[in-house]
Amino acid sequence: MTHRPFVMWPHAALKTPAQSVEAVTDEVRAIWDEMIEAMDQMPGVGLAAVQLGIPLRLAVVDASDTRGQAVRMANPEVLHASVQPREHDEASPNLPGVWARISRPRAVTVRFMNDQGGIEDRDFVGLWATSVQHQIDHLNGRMYFEHLSKLKRDMLIKRARKAR
Repeated sequence: MTHRPFVMWPHAALKTPAQSVEAVTDEVRAIWDEMIEAMDQMPGVGLAAVQLGIPLRLAVVDASDTRGQAVRMANPEVLHASVQPREHDEASPNLPGVWARISRPRAVTVRFMNDQGGIEDRDFVGLWATSVQHQIDHLNGRMYFEHLSKLKRDMLIKRARKAR
């Protein structure tokens, strides 16, 4: 299976909040499958539909060591975030060649519609939590580097342009 190409920053799809998903359909399941394929080929630990130019609030996360443990989420939202931060180097295939150390809550509780169409609340910790927050940012039209100061963000974008 092949997946759609990643849209490149500053594409409008990456700056626009995605549309809510009303129900889990065969089309939604097919998009999740395509997203997992793209995530595994990067390789990465998460992907939001908007990264492939699909304007829906769909995300997948798999921070397992063995792979094949992807959590499929529609309309994910953080209900609770820990006070304790965790720093991690984050990157995106939408702005290749660069990364930045980002601080996010170490643990989060997320509510989402699962692959069966039910509403689920799940706790994510460590890399799982970092990835799910990164994907929710994408779904809200934000890139990871927007957590940086303007100076660091400008330097990162300049490095990305040079890398191309």
